[in-house]
Amino acid sequence: MDCHQNARLTMRSREQLIRKVVEERCTLKQAAACFSVSAKTAAKWVRRFREEGVEGLRDRTSRPHRLRRPTAIELVQRVEQLRRQRWTGLRIAQQTGLSRATVSRILRRLKLSRVRDLEPKVPVQRYEHARPGDLLHLDIKKLGRIARPSHRVTGDRRDRVAGIGWEYLHVAIDDHSRIAFSAIHPDEKRESALAFLVAALEYYARFGIRFRALLTDNGPAYRSRAFAQACRALGLKHRFTRPYTPRTNGKAERFIQTALREWAYARTYQNSNERSQELRPWLHQYNWHRPHGSLGWSPSVSRSALDRNNLLRLHT
Repeated sequence: MDCHQNARLTMRSREQLIRKVVEERCTLKQAAACFSVSAKTAAKWVRRFREEGVEGLRDRTSRPHRLRRPTAIELVQRVEQLRRQRWTGLRIAQQTGLSRATVSRILRRLKLSRVRDLEPKVPVQRYEHARPGDLLHLDIKKLGRIARPSHRVTGDRRDRVAGIGWEYLHVAIDDHSRIAFSAIHPDEKRESALAFLVAALEYYARFGIRFRALLTDNGPAYRSRAFAQACRALGLKHRFTRPYTPRTNGKAERFIQTALREWAYARTYQNSNERSQELRPWLHQYNWHRPHGSLGWSPSVSRSALDRNNLLRLHT
C-alpha cells in the first residue's frame, strides 16, 4: 500500500498502536508516545479501527467529498460556449459574473485554456512512395561538441564545458526503404550540404538506388543557387517542406530522434571524435539489423533494390 509522503505511521505501525490501546490497555497518551505522535493522532486511528476495522487504517484521499459551492452546470456550459467563440478568460468572467480564477479552472478542466486547443487537429496524412529512389529526405541536426564528459554526466557543476562550439549531423533517408545515411560536417552551409548530397547519392548507388526527387526544409543551404544548380545537374527534382511544418519531412525527423537516442546520447563519450567513430557502425546496425515497425519489423535493407547475393556481398 502506498502511504502519504508525510505519514508518521505506516499500516503496520497503526496496527501496533491499536494493539497497545485495545489489547494492552495503554492510554492514548502512552501509546502515542511510543510512536512519536500526538494523542490526537492516536485517537483518530483508534476511532477508525473501532468504526471500520482494519480497513479503516488505510490512507484516504484528502479530496473533499463534495464542494461547498460548485459552479452550476449551465454556467460551465456557457463558459465553454463562449470560449469556443474565441472569447478571452477576462471577457468570459465579465459576461458570466464568475471570477477569473473560476473561469481559468473551468477552462483547464475542459482543456480549452490555450488558443491552440480551440483549433481543429490537423489530420495525420501518412504517405510512402512505391519504390526506392522515388524520394530522398535530407535534414540537418546541430550537436554540441564534446571536449570531455561534462556536468550533465558527472553531476558536478564545476565540470561545465562552455564555448566549445557545434558540429552538424547531416542525414538522408530513402522514403520507401528507410535506408539511412549520415555524416558529420563542421557547419550547415551550402558547401557542406553539397558535399553530403554527393556522398549520399554515392552511398545509395551501392544498393542500386537512383533518386528522382529530393525533399528538404527551407534552410539557407538548401535554398542556395548552388544547391539548385547541383540538383538540376544530377537530375533531381527539388521539393521543399511547408515553412514551420516539420511533419512534412517526418521520416527524416523521426530518424534524427532515433539517432539521438540510440547513438549520439546512448552512452558517455570522452570526446567528439569518439562519438563520430561510432556513427558508421551504428548506421550499419540501423540499416541492416534494426527492425522497423513501419516495415513489418524488418530491417531497412530488406526493401532495397538488390537481390540476396548482392546484399550479402555488400554486407561483408
